[in-house]
Amino acid sequence: MATMMTTRRSFLRQVGSGAAFLGTAGLSPHGVFAEKNPALHLPRSAPEAQGVASAGIAAFLDGIAKAKHELHSFMLLRHGQVVAEGWWQPYGPQLKHTMYSMSKSFTSTAVGFAVTEGKLTVDDPVISFFPKDVPEKIDDKLAALKVKHLLTMSVGNEKEPTFEVVKQENWVKAFLAAPIVHDPGSVFQYNSAATYMLSAIVQHLTGQKIIDYLTPRLFAPLEIRGMTWETCPRGINTGGWGLSVHTEDLAKFGQLYLQKGQWHGQQILPAKWVEEATTFKIQQPDPAKPTRPHEQNDWLQGYCYQFWRSQHHAFRGDGAFGQFTVVIPEKDAVVIMTGEDSDLQGELDLVWEHLLPAMKDAALPEDVGATEQLRKTLQSLKLPVPEGKSDVRTVDFANRTYAFEPNSLGLKNIAFSFSNEHSTLSFRNPALDKGDMTIRENITGYGSGRYNIGRTTLPGTPPRIISGGSPPPGTEHLYAATYAWKDEHTLEILCRYVETPHHDTITCQFAEDGNSVKVTFLSSVAEKRKQKDTRPVLVGKV
Repeated sequence: MATMMTTRRSFLRQVGSGAAFLGTAGLSPHGVFAEKNPALHLPRSAPEAQGVASAGIAAFLDGIAKAKHELHSFMLLRHGQVVAEGWWQPYGPQLKHTMYSMSKSFTSTAVGFAVTEGKLTVDDPVISFFPKDVPEKIDDKLAALKVKHLLTMSVGNEKEPTFEVVKQENWVKAFLAAPIVHDPGSVFQYNSAATYMLSAIVQHLTGQKIIDYLTPRLFAPLEIRGMTWETCPRGINTGGWGLSVHTEDLAKFGQLYLQKGQWHGQQILPAKWVEEATTFKIQQPDPAKPTRPHEQNDWLQGYCYQFWRSQHHAFRGDGAFGQFTVVIPEKDAVVIMTGEDSDLQGELDLVWEHLLPAMKDAALPEDVGATEQLRKTLQSLKLPVPEGKSDVRTVDFANRTYAFEPNSLGLKNIAFSFSNEHSTLSFRNPALDKGDMTIRENITGYGSGRYNIGRTTLPGTPPRIISGGSPPPGTEHLYAATYAWKDEHTLEILCRYVETPHHDTITCQFAEDGNSVKVTFLSSVAEKRKQKDTRPVLVGKV
């Protein structure tokens, strides 16, 4: 418990007092002040000094709030300067965040370095790299499959093969065995396994995982540190997903592409590759039931080499639930967003509606009032917490442990402790001989919005949308949790896994006599998909 509370105090010093910065040096993703180690950070500037109206940024944030988009972080760069940044509590600048398919743009970059170094060309046949993994009979379409078809998601599969591929031990072999129905290069079909194949090719040619291959070429020059990348069972980075980096790391990556591969006066990535990787290559098919005109749909502007074209001549990398790096060359700007949202087009619409017109061709006069109001808005960003009652009598449940019936999660019990000063609850898994999750809260003011920080090994957490690359059971994950009494017998716990987009809602329903409890789980993934959570309902008795 002491370790957990130390973590909480450290976290709240950095985040809880306001994880937002505006044109000034602030806490970096690495926990130091920007002015003390400027090499780690992008420069900061007031918005108007870079020709951006503070009122326009404020209008964007107001639009995000009114539409109830769930953002976790936001950063706006203009002329290479960070002019606004903010994190919605309990997220903060020192936390990495799972990128989902935003990872693909980094994988494309690894291919770019390999092409530059003469290790391959985009016209190389895919089967040439894996002669031992090809099917016994190689048809003409598989033989015609080239690296550029992987890059442009035009493999020719009838449906996305990834969810079947990751069920196997050898993903390369499973991918090459998947039927190719259309001629490679003729039809766009979203394909995360194709990006995995790019990772496998680079590792085959270099002997390094792409995270290691990229380190001296990309991560080190950009001062990106602490990144992690999931792997397949054979130790190959998943490529199409699984990268975790900080918000500012995304900003650096976007700025590198905006600067056509230059960084501090050095050509890190050839401008020719940047141009090749971010220009139109293939058109996505129109949806059967279009909801808006083609030209206003950011998912129909064309696909590149693991980047998307966008409206307003922009391009972007993006990942599930809203992990965005939007590069707007005509405005010399980069917009970064992370979060967990379902309406990604709605988020981009607000960028085009508010941020784009806020960017002018020259510096603007200082606007003290608007800038101060924006600063306050950025400092007050926070995600909603459960609403509940503060006068619930908890004496009936004080210092009780409830033993669970046998369950597929292997959880043995849950313990509750309530006193006049604080309350705790803890799951326990006997296989790990320790508590899987302990949540502690001051007893005054349930639902007040205070998040308590810890690490958990609770089975089934964090939620995710793809099994491939999942960490092994028993892996600890950072969480921030708060809870509230919904009524005198119902305790609702909101647990955010703050290095991912996702969260859990855990509901404890007590019997009237307090001698039994029913515990149910609902992940944010299941909630957004309007599905039932696959985890069992746990029934416990004193």
